[in-house]
Amino acid sequence: MLPREEFVEQAYLFRILSERLGLDITLQDLLEQCRFEALATTKLPMAIGFLSTELKHSGIMAPGMKRLQHYFTPFQTFVVDQSEQDSGQFDFKTALNILRLEAEFRAGSDNRQGLFFYQFEVLCRNRLNYDRGLKAMSDDPLYSPEWRDWILIVRKQLGIIDIADLIYGRSEEFVHYRKRHLGEDAEAEYPILFGEREGKIAFANRGKEPLFLFAAMQRHLGYPAVPKREVRDNSLEMIPQMHRRLERLEMRLKFMEDEQRQGIDITKFYTGPTKPPIDLD
Repeated sequence: MLPREEFVEQAYLFRILSERLGLDITLQDLLEQCRFEALATTKLPMAIGFLSTELKHSGIMAPGMKRLQHYFTPFQTFVVDQSEQDSGQFDFKTALNILRLEAEFRAGSDNRQGLFFYQFEVLCRNRLNYDRGLKAMSDDPLYSPEWRDWILIVRKQLGIIDIADLIYGRSEEFVHYRKRHLGEDAEAEYPILFGEREGKIAFANRGKEPLFLFAAMQRHLGYPAVPKREVRDNSLEMIPQMHRRLERLEMRLKFMEDEQRQGIDITKFYTGPTKPPIDLD
């Protein structure tokens, strides 16, 4: 696990890149700027320098992050890799906002439950690859071996078993249910990963839309809301274009009417007084 100041600087890096991405500056130049702005006592300037070199050679940033597995988590690399795909369904700016909020959450808390729900909601809302995404989540150093084994189980059973049932089966609320119905000696057969509160929320959302489960967990666990893709409104740009096209159509119709009546008078298009031709002889 990285110290807190590393995540604070990572959050600053992702925020600066997201804010300055729309300017007329290349991503390589932005990384060079952030390299000098980052705190020199952290390892982030060295990581930025490596990413900048990788970006100049290959044109993408995910391979460089993958080679820095000791600094960037596999889930961070996965998010950037998905944003650099040719499909264009997941843009790079949204990926930067996702990584910024995750780094801020890591800097302020080591809550595994909140981090799991945030990462899993990122996969769901942005329709990313579940198989690769859950594998990247399981390799996160914050999760214990019990968490990693359970995430790999979710990876295999997702789509067959409801995610709310998978969470409820690993909660303290499920242990209380077993004790009420099977006796006080009934214990959980698997490691407990979620508390009683998470178990109750999962039980209340069984068979419902998963987004309701995420919304309830986000309210009670306090992890950041997953950023949504910014939809650009092109209507404001289309109105001036339509206005210019209408002006051109009106001008063409006027020319046609003048031609049908008495012909087009081209003298009105003269920009200066007429002059007699010059006799070169």
